[in-house]
Amino acid sequence: MAETLKRELGVEAELVEGKRGEFTVLVNDKAVAKKRWLMIPKDEAIVASVKQVLEQ
Repeated sequence: MAETLKRELGVEAELVEGKRGEFTVLVNDKAVAKKRWLMIPKDEAIVASVKQVLEQ
């Protein structure tokens, strides 16, 4: 995911270890994508969410 964000949006991503099984994408301390039950959001959805927040 970090490589995808770098390639698609030119942003550096930092991996922060969380609880077991956690997957949350934060932009400026705001959650823009999260794992729901056993479903991790698709890369395209994550990139779109990050882009939307960055353009605000």
